[in-house]
Amino acid sequence: MERRNATEAEASALASGIRLRIIRLTGSEALTNKELAGRLGRDPATTLHHVRKLVETGFLEPQPPRRGRRGAKEIPYLSTGLSWRLLYQGAPRYREVAQAALEAYLGEISEIDVGELRQRRLVVSLGEEAREEFEQRVGELLDDFAARPAKPDGDSVAIYVATYPSR
Repeated sequence: MERRNATEAEASALASGIRLRIIRLTGSEALTNKELAGRLGRDPATTLHHVRKLVETGFLEPQPPRRGRRGAKEIPYLSTGLSWRLLYQGAPRYREVAQAALEAYLGEISEIDVGELRQRRLVVSLGEEAREEFEQRVGELLDDFAARPAKPDGDSVAIYVATYPSR
């Protein structure tokens, strides 16, 4: 998959755990601001601020308006997939984006039963070349699954992968 460096505006938009969670929630299902606020346990006005920032920077796309339960016009939003096509390492605000990704992950897993969390840990001693190969192969695997069409009857699964120095 061809990727490009994130711009300052894109990195700034992604330097928020809530915004990253909004992108994930709208990855396979268009949701309104009110629906997002409910799922995140946040105030709709605050959520709207984040939604607007994500629309402005190309991470969310408004869908055709629909009528809510009381007949009010609602605008659902869907992720564009842009966040997956950007490079962040070395990008402006990389540390803030990395911190936001960790915050989003911790927020998401705090809402599930720990028995639903499938995790593995591994510590290996690798040279720089082997570490780069490992990270490239994991990235290719994630790209492969990200490119597959969503199954309407499938389960939505979130994946968080990190490599870090073991001290």
